[in-house]
Amino acid sequence: MVEILSSPLFGITLSIVAFKIGLWISQKVKNPIANPLIIAMIIVVATLKVFDIPHEYFEEGASFILMFLAPVTAVLALTIYRQRAVLMASFFPVVIGTLVGSIAAMGSVLVLSRLLGLNEAIIASLLPKSVTTAVAIALSEQMGGLPALTIASTVITGLGGNILAPFMIKAFRVKDPVAQGVAIGCCSHALGTTKAMEIGEVQGAMSSISISLSVIWTVLLVPLFL
Repeated sequence: MVEILSSPLFGITLSIVAFKIGLWISQKVKNPIANPLIIAMIIVVATLKVFDIPHEYFEEGASFILMFLAPVTAVLALTIYRQRAVLMASFFPVVIGTLVGSIAAMGSVLVLSRLLGLNEAIIASLLPKSVTTAVAIALSEQMGGLPALTIASTVITGLGGNILAPFMIKAFRVKDPVAQGVAIGCCSHALGTTKAMEIGEVQGAMSSISISLSVIWTVLLVPLFL
């Protein structure tokens, strides 16, 4: 039994099955709160906890899935290419929008962290939460942050954008698809972008390019916030 659990196939199989169950529940419930990613995470955590399975066993397979993060992110370039005419027509607003969004994302973290009296290590861990996970971890480590906290905050930020994006668009009456995409990609990286693609192809393309621009702005500006 131990040999099966310690095999990479265990983590891979559990992840796939949990996500498929999450998709099924999401399709049945038809509510944004029933997010398949959240459901999958709950199933994985519950399985490991109930059966007292060491987390290291799950990581053996999960690490293989993590390897696909970069290639999958690169595939977003195809969506950008298809909407290149829209991008060129709105290039300057997109650049300025991502700059303002990056400043707002890091500025809000800094202000709230100071008000709550958090130490520098925690602040460094939370500052890059709105960019893609790989970059966020690298920035956090360079600034003396805690990678585990950075991963958690980045995932929570992405899931929050994925769930709340449609509500926020309606609440603030954002009609322009370019603005919708830029806002989603700038604040909630790839997880939010998956929701942007569901909303529309233009939104998905603008959200994809916003991820790249937000990474650039964050890398350049994050030292100024510490």
